[in-house]
Amino acid sequence: MSILLFIQNGFSEAVFASQEVQEVAKMNILELALKGGWLMIPIFLLLFIAVAVFIERILVINKAGKEDTTFMNRIKDYIYEGKINSALNLCRSENTPYSRMVEKGISRLGRPMNDILVAVENVGEIEVAKLEKGFIWVATTAGGAPMVGFLGTVTGMVRAFFNMANGGNDVNITDLSSGIYEALVTTVAGLGVGIIALFAYNYLVSRVSGVITKMETRSMEFMDLLNEPTN
Repeated sequence: MSILLFIQNGFSEAVFASQEVQEVAKMNILELALKGGWLMIPIFLLLFIAVAVFIERILVINKAGKEDTTFMNRIKDYIYEGKINSALNLCRSENTPYSRMVEKGISRLGRPMNDILVAVENVGEIEVAKLEKGFIWVATTAGGAPMVGFLGTVTGMVRAFFNMANGGNDVNITDLSSGIYEALVTTVAGLGVGIIALFAYNYLVSRVSGVITKMETRSMEFMDLLNEPTN
């Protein structure tokens, strides 16, 4: 009978301990983030900036990448008919990077071809710089967030060893856990934010490359249009 009571008590204690573990394991993201200490603030700040820049740039790039397949044909017709003002108005209404390049070229008609080409290329460089505005923040997040996370790793381990050294023979596991939490949570957060920012940056670069290709294509079509003999 005593053996049965011993087994029953042991089973009850095991169930109670299991319930405690489950309760401890129920920690939300906010509580886990707070364990990372003050270094989580710059990590989340970098994440917020990167996300804001990413969304804003995607909207700008989508607008810049819209394309009217009849645009160059209409420009060609206007130029051959001598309707320069109509061609300029069409470029302004289109309001895209390549239309502004063509507009600059049209405004230079009558000058040497090399001057027209240089003017178009200069506008193209300005338009590309506009599209890439803010990219530095996403790139900085991709490289800086993991470094801040590693800094949290170092400071967290320093705190853990400091508490261990001051505790002497009576080391409290709670004192050690705060430093270890800071070390691990900041590392995970920094790497996670850095990876997200890296993929976001590469995606933005690829989208801008697509717009640049359209700009180069339209500028070549425009220069070919000017070089075509008129009948």
